[in-house]
Amino acid sequence: MTVILCIAGHIDVFYKGKMIRIGKDDLFVRIPSYDIELGPYEYSDDYEFMQVTIDAQIFEQIMFEHLRMEPNWYAKQEYIKDHPIFPLSERSKEFFNAYFNLLKLQMEDHPTEYRLQIMKMYAKVATMEMLNYVDKLAVIKPEELSRMSVNQSDYTFREFMRLLQRYPHQREVQWFANKMEITPKYLSEICKERSGKSASEWIADVTVSELRHLLRNTTLPIRVIAKQMEFPNASFFCQYTKKHTGLTPNHFRKQIKA
Repeated sequence: MTVILCIAGHIDVFYKGKMIRIGKDDLFVRIPSYDIELGPYEYSDDYEFMQVTIDAQIFEQIMFEHLRMEPNWYAKQEYIKDHPIFPLSERSKEFFNAYFNLLKLQMEDHPTEYRLQIMKMYAKVATMEMLNYVDKLAVIKPEELSRMSVNQSDYTFREFMRLLQRYPHQREVQWFANKMEITPKYLSEICKERSGKSASEWIADVTVSELRHLLRNTTLPIRVIAKQMEFPNASFFCQYTKKHTGLTPNHFRKQIKA
């Protein structure tokens, strides 16, 4: 995810097939998407800006770890893709200036595991602040949400995302396909078309995000985490963790504490 805060002047960016202008006190947000690339740009002589780029995987973790209470997160992402520029109020500008400067200070310091986690937290807070600002602007009205992206593939993908948030411990594409009364192949094709990732990749991402969270932020025994995440046993949980993270659960915890 790319976030640009324009401090002075302006920049013209080629985005989604047309040139758009980011002016003074504008916040430009590019949501991670396989079908959106920033093209050539031109800027004024007095152009000043601050920019932060957040890894797509971290952005996805934010959405699934911290925004499960957000029922319309997918709709908001779609809205931001179509409306990437947000004019900031003086108060909001103070907030985003503070987040940018904090991230800059963190990146200039000596890199450590703690420093990396702190930067991720700042990135999460800044992302949530951005979504909060979308709400403040009232740019997405409740009645508009139901009308957004109403074609069949969008509806199918959004329904899959909704189920994935509601049942984060389900790990079979077949289970979700049955719930939606479609075939697993069709579900994966829709996911690939809409997001660039298959249904199984989305499920693995959510599962790994959850197990990382529990291993990092709790002292629960491995067997308890395995049971909580509905794995058949601790051994299978260890195999799954090793396959998707490269580390066993115990080694993962030791690495965090090192």
